[in-house]
Amino acid sequence: MTSSTAATPGQQESLLGTLAVIPWANEPEPESDAPVMPFLMVYSLGDGRDGPEAGAEALRGELEKAGLSIGDKVTDLTRETRIPVTLLVEAEQAVLNLPFMKVQCPVPPEWEKAAHETGKAYLICSLRPWPEAVQGQPVSEEQLRAFVGADELVELSAHCLLPVRRVRT
Repeated sequence: MTSSTAATPGQQESLLGTLAVIPWANEPEPESDAPVMPFLMVYSLGDGRDGPEAGAEALRGELEKAGLSIGDKVTDLTRETRIPVTLLVEAEQAVLNLPFMKVQCPVPPEWEKAAHETGKAYLICSLRPWPEAVQGQPVSEEQLRAFVGADELVELSAHCLLPVRRVRT
């Protein structure tokens, strides 16, 4: 079970409305030596000023303006450095910076460990609203799997691999 973090609480006056971020990590097959991959997903609660459809279009515009494409293409930001998206992971916190939002999201220790071991995280920015996944409320594994596994999620999202940065000491 995991919970989401709101990036823009109280922003019903904006087209985007409330954006939330939720972390999870995959579990590779037992006989596989593939690493655990940490995921972050940005999604809207669909509570923007002009409704969920307008919010989805506004989010599409922001993502495309940032240089991310919507659909099945995965942008590798470990190689593509001109797109202004960053992720800092430290002390069980993930700080995600996009041109239109900045959010600090608590992550479990195993998520942080996977992020540091792989040096990257998979970011999904969904245009599909998820009003049931409200900030601070638990999201079950089944609810997350149903939302992420929906056929239209791939086509209605921007996908990218983000390099994981750490605080330098």
